[in-house]
Amino acid sequence: MAGKKVMYVHGFGSSAQTGTVTRLRKVLCQATVIAEDMPLHPQEAIDLLHRICDEQQPDLIIGTSMGGMYTEQLYGFDRIVINPAFRIGDTMVEHGMTGAQTYFNPRKDGVQKFYVDNNLVKEYKRISGQCFSHVDDEERRRVWGLFGDADTTVDTFDLFREHYPTAIHYHGEHRVDERSYMHAVMPVIRWIDDRQEGRLRPVVLIAEESVVDKWGKPLGSSQKAFRRLIERYDVHFVAPADFNDSERMKEVTAWMLEYFDAPAYNHVIFSNQKHLLAADYLIDTAPHDNFMGTVVELGSDAFKNWEDIITYFDRLGGQ
Repeated sequence: MAGKKVMYVHGFGSSAQTGTVTRLRKVLCQATVIAEDMPLHPQEAIDLLHRICDEQQPDLIIGTSMGGMYTEQLYGFDRIVINPAFRIGDTMVEHGMTGAQTYFNPRKDGVQKFYVDNNLVKEYKRISGQCFSHVDDEERRRVWGLFGDADTTVDTFDLFREHYPTAIHYHGEHRVDERSYMHAVMPVIRWIDDRQEGRLRPVVLIAEESVVDKWGKPLGSSQKAFRRLIERYDVHFVAPADFNDSERMKEVTAWMLEYFDAPAYNHVIFSNQKHLLAADYLIDTAPHDNFMGTVVELGSDAFKNWEDIITYFDRLGGQ
């Protein structure tokens, strides 16, 4: 996102001083990260966000929880909604977010205490009721949903899927910690940036048999290698296709998502003819004389283990 503007919309009871903003500014150090404290009253908040969008024209908007609910309504921009609280009025009541409250983070106006009464809950229900009001084919292409598989506060995955196709589960809770951010949010930001720039990265295929050990667990350093590779390459897994056993194909996809998290979403290819796939590199446990790209043979003298493969691709530097 070098030279671009990224706007972050925080969750309920938080502020622009949240650790997620600090993390964004650290990792996206060549981008301008815009973040403002959201007013307590939701109509004021959405009006403020529309003004910021009109003035700043952000290249990407990221919202979490309540901020995800607001972000969905900022049509016309590329957006990531993380654990969005599309039914925030109900969530406030169910999770004891009414009555006297304290903001989690310092705010510019110095106010740290606030009160949530029934009228305020009704205001939030009215604003959240405006979600999905302008969804069309263009918007479906521009919105990504990320949902923590251990989120016990909000569960709007199915609701989101009713309106947008790109709904991704990641390993994490409601609050986005360092691991969730780096393993789930950053890859999606990278995909969006690549699409905006028309950037095509070299393609790396990883054969299923090169990452699974005999106990059905990831081979040593394969997860580490995958995380390194996705920073510079377009990485896909390749598994044998068994059209007589569709359940196995589902199991393979679930396994990839379990151990390689959100970046494996929509990046699993089923094929019995690897040599016909167009890619720059193929990592496999067997040679492929007919493959048009470079074959990296795991277990060979040159690549005894995944650490050797990491060293090889680090030296290539994204080529």
